[in-house]
Amino acid sequence: MAERGPPNLPDSRAGLSPDSPRPRSRVLACVNCQQRKIKCDRKSPCANCLKHRFQCVPATQTRTRKRRFPERELLGRLRRYEELLRQNKIKFDPLHKDESSVEDDIAESRSDTETQEDQDESNGPSPYRHARSDNDHEPKPKQPTIINGFREATVKFSWDQMYASDDHIILGSPKSSVDLATLHPEPVHIFKLWQIYLEKINPLLKIIHAPTLQGRIIEAAGNTAKIEPRLEALMFGVYCMSIQTVKTETFQSMFGLSKDDLLARYQFGCQQALLNCQYLRSDNRDCLTALCFFLYSLQPNTNPRSLSSILGIALQLAQRMGIHSESFLANCSVFEAEMRRRLWWSLTVFDARLGELSGIKTSSLNPTWDCKIPMNVNDSDLWAEMKEPPVVQAGATESTFIVMRAQIADFVRSSSFHLEFFNPALKKIAKKLPNGGDVATFEKMMEDEFFKFCDEENPLHFMTIWTGRAHFSKCYLLEAYAKYIDSSTPPSQAESDALVAQAFRMLDSDTKIITSPRTAGFFWAARAYFPFPAYFHIIHDLKKRPISYHSNQAWEVMNANYEARFTCSEGYDYPLFAIFSNVILQAWEALEEVIRRSGEPLAPPKIVVTIKQRLLEMTPNAPTPSNEQSDGSLDTLLDQPPMTMPMPMEFGMGLGNEGFFSGIGGQSDFSGPDPRLFTSMQPPLTSDLNHLNWMSMFWGMRDGRGW
Repeated sequence: MAERGPPNLPDSRAGLSPDSPRPRSRVLACVNCQQRKIKCDRKSPCANCLKHRFQCVPATQTRTRKRRFPERELLGRLRRYEELLRQNKIKFDPLHKDESSVEDDIAESRSDTETQEDQDESNGPSPYRHARSDNDHEPKPKQPTIINGFREATVKFSWDQMYASDDHIILGSPKSSVDLATLHPEPVHIFKLWQIYLEKINPLLKIIHAPTLQGRIIEAAGNTAKIEPRLEALMFGVYCMSIQTVKTETFQSMFGLSKDDLLARYQFGCQQALLNCQYLRSDNRDCLTALCFFLYSLQPNTNPRSLSSILGIALQLAQRMGIHSESFLANCSVFEAEMRRRLWWSLTVFDARLGELSGIKTSSLNPTWDCKIPMNVNDSDLWAEMKEPPVVQAGATESTFIVMRAQIADFVRSSSFHLEFFNPALKKIAKKLPNGGDVATFEKMMEDEFFKFCDEENPLHFMTIWTGRAHFSKCYLLEAYAKYIDSSTPPSQAESDALVAQAFRMLDSDTKIITSPRTAGFFWAARAYFPFPAYFHIIHDLKKRPISYHSNQAWEVMNANYEARFTCSEGYDYPLFAIFSNVILQAWEALEEVIRRSGEPLAPPKIVVTIKQRLLEMTPNAPTPSNEQSDGSLDTLLDQPPMTMPMPMEFGMGLGNEGFFSGIGGQSDFSGPDPRLFTSMQPPLTSDLNHLNWMSMFWGMRDGRGW
């Protein structure tokens, strides 16, 4: 018979007797509460899941506490080494000038570490916490930031503990039942969308470092179930941006699904990934960049006023991160500071455009911040570990477009004609511009130091040159409006003609961008900048001077731009198209009235014929022309040669001479639209233009399907 051990021998494994009851295992927070990072009452089902009608899934996995990094031991060793250096009379830069602060630092470090561990414990285990990103070298304050005696990190942690996750207040609540891995495209499509981004979007934005991000995407594509949340948000943002640039007719063959369906799918994925990042609390650049991508992708199908409000949140996040301030960027690595500058300028230019589209009299494009213009360097000149800034090149680089855009935006934000409208009080702090902010002086500087290095055979350089010149023309118009709006002295005939020439150049530059095969991939960006200021100025001038030496050219330039713009569009946005059509037809009716008196034959230009036809098609229950009226009549009009206007000698080269048309307009009139109100415009079909302020000139003509 086998010997039996003592009946009450303690169990060596558990420290308990065999008959003692085992301790009950710890009840963890449910899966939903872990994901939402809120307190769980640890019941089944819990109160939070009952309240929100979620399926409560108990957490069964065991948490493992991370081994605390031995900061106390490390600082102790460092203190010992410093003491040895002092004993051997070796000069060095000590960590602490005051020896008494060492123990305080050790205690503070230990407290911070334990606090962070407790926070990690409450948030649940995450396989992503130590994933590397291209902005691991984020700014670290040289000294702990103190707020009334408390470290900033401690204050932030307190806020996080006091309030549950509130990122849903903008993007809605996260859908815990959705597995984001299922929303990613197939790896082959991931790489296809990434390539589209590199070719069509990255050259005009440059808010990510493509060489670094590409390696991360390649690695993530192999296992979409284990992607770090910030990278996942970036990837979905790239998908959304790339899809917007693909034409609808070619989309089905490329991806096998409709453009609208995939765009909605990836925008939802980007939204959920941003929620997983706690984007409203995050100070991470990747997270802000993903939010920027998400907002860019919403622009074609979102009311500019609504989108401008959401973009304001992104700007506030950027300012909280300090990317608008050189004093904060000084604490960043060279690489991180440069990427943050690029992101800030992209956000401010985007904000300025949405302000123009929505008529908002506020803009982040002002002189209240000091972020430097991005450096004119290639991405290969930047890497995360670099210690010194790269050498800025004088010629064209991969950053040519964004540097040009920032240079012009920097000029505009300090110019008097811009601040006069937005906030005249800011003129006092605006920096001094060359030659008092004269547009001609600035343009000559850009031509000599920038554009002359560009090669028009290069698509990016071509886009840079003509986009820049179009912006210069708009600046000339705004400069004149600010100068003459309240002036008792009107511009001379030569000045009026020069402004009309600038409007021609703005339309011509836009037509070149739209029609050139070299910039076909950049049409998504050009689409967002319909040249309304040029159209309004030309039409206003034609209404005042229907017959002048540049009237023929005016109709030819407008006709060419209209054909380029609306032939490439996939649809029409009726309200804006109706406004645009009305102002075109006003100018034509003014000319018809004049020519009718002279008895001269007049054939309408193609732009007038096609606009009338389009309005007829878009008008509900419009009467259909009879066969006698429509048979060949439209084709006959379209086939006629470009319009020519009679130029009687007694009328001279303008309307300044006394004659039959002297009452229509003359040298004493300012031939530009009133920047405040288009009071002289009386559209035949609508009266909305009577109440448009001068910012309405910047409205973008977008179609109903995208940029």
